[in-house]
Amino acid sequence: MALDPHVAALLEMLSQMPIPDLATATADEMRAAADNPMQLGEPLAMARVEEIEIPLEGRTLAARLYVPADAGDAPPLTLYYHGGGWVIGTLDTHDSSCRALAAASGSAVLSVAYRLAPECRYPGPVEDCYGALCWAAGQGEALGVDATRLAVAGDSAGGNLSAAMAILARDRGGPPLRFQLLIYPVTDDDLTRKSYLDHGGGDKFLSTEIMRWFWKQYLGDTPSSEAPLAVMLRNTDLSGLAPAAVLAAECDPLCDEGMAYAARLEAAGVPTEAVAAPGMIHGFVSMAGAIPAAQQWIDWAGNALRRGLA
Repeated sequence: MALDPHVAALLEMLSQMPIPDLATATADEMRAAADNPMQLGEPLAMARVEEIEIPLEGRTLAARLYVPADAGDAPPLTLYYHGGGWVIGTLDTHDSSCRALAAASGSAVLSVAYRLAPECRYPGPVEDCYGALCWAAGQGEALGVDATRLAVAGDSAGGNLSAAMAILARDRGGPPLRFQLLIYPVTDDDLTRKSYLDHGGGDKFLSTEIMRWFWKQYLGDTPSSEAPLAVMLRNTDLSGLAPAAVLAAECDPLCDEGMAYAARLEAAGVPTEAVAAPGMIHGFVSMAGAIPAAQQWIDWAGNALRRGLA
């Protein structure tokens, strides 16, 4: 379980950066420290990148559409929900991830800026993401995509929200999904799993302490037992969901819960592919510019999405 050498070098660099004191940190302080995109080199070229506004009842969400080169006249559409513990993260922090996924899959990608906690706690972000999904399903012609071939994808908290979308699409009668791509997803609030014990000490980017803080911001006073669309691993019925791919990271506190969710999906009869990328840490897809080995796993995820949307 040795760290990839490029990951180790990146962690050494990141260890020199100041981190807010979680005992007193506000969401704004965390955003000021974390919402700085890591861009190495020129952005990956797309055929089209378009800023979008999604009108929902009482609110408007910003979004960004990526259409990859050689996508054809009407590529499939994947809605992407960014990570960041439901508190941090922006369209810009995940710009490179969305470009890479669009290029690897051939799917157009619509990145959605859902409202963040603690200003908007559970289930607010879930409803934002579902509202965006329903809106996109009816906008195929306007967006220049084939909205009948629809998927959801996301990383970390965005993987959590993507899993929730698959459940809501089943339980609310649509929109029908072809696929769900979950990248090191949050699926439970149990911080005692072995991967937390092995990798949650704070030296591998994501810590047990920060996950505890994220959960508190997201749920507030709502017990996790009353938040079934936040703790998907405890959902008693995962049957009938869209086929899935789960990309975990071997050296990530969330590895065990991601792989456990993949096993639960498969046991429920959902066609599922899952892998824990060796030597990788949480967030590695967003750090691909500094971690050459990350590209093979982006390609793995993109190929799974491409097959799911074929």
